[in-house]
Amino acid sequence: MKLIFSDAFMLAVEKPSGLLSVPGKGADKQDCMLSRMQAVYPDALLVHRLDMDTSGLMLFARSLEAQRALSMQFEKRAIEKVYIAWVEGCLVLDEGEIDLPLRKDMEQALPPRHMVDLEQGKPAQTRWRVRDRLETQTRVELVPLTGRSHQLRVHMQSLGHPIVGDPIYGTPDERLMLHAQRLSLDHPMHGDRIELESISPF
Repeated sequence: MKLIFSDAFMLAVEKPSGLLSVPGKGADKQDCMLSRMQAVYPDALLVHRLDMDTSGLMLFARSLEAQRALSMQFEKRAIEKVYIAWVEGCLVLDEGEIDLPLRKDMEQALPPRHMVDLEQGKPAQTRWRVRDRLETQTRVELVPLTGRSHQLRVHMQSLGHPIVGDPIYGTPDERLMLHAQRLSLDHPMHGDRIELESISPF
């Protein structure tokens, strides 16, 4: 567990790929980022989640007041989130924006799956920009403008370029090549803008 930022009001830590953000159902799913944080920082409170397969920056508050302030920033989209990913195939354009509504796929219970639904889905937008190209893969920077479950994974699949290693929307591999690299936010107490970064492992 690598600590990126710590003060009396909030914590930022790197979550490894393969670890749940919060406990799941069953005794074998109790190990998670929240329990590991609370073992070291008993006052740590959850602010947001990352998919189990996603690595990178997670925020925790250290008081109810700080938790409310940070949660409100997420709700108002005041926190800028930047992810790095490798996707399958070679994207032709250098950048673009995906605007496709998403909803949970009720016919696919395990593992939980989400899908594009132009009629019943909730609004979801993602900006993307190419950072590097190989013959069969493209490295992209992803900026989610909304915070829907599996948003980046479903949106990239919708382009025909699923994220490398995605066990649900692509081809399973050693890990999902998706990393929460940067967060830009206002400090929950004094309001100064904070830039946090976690170096991508790939």
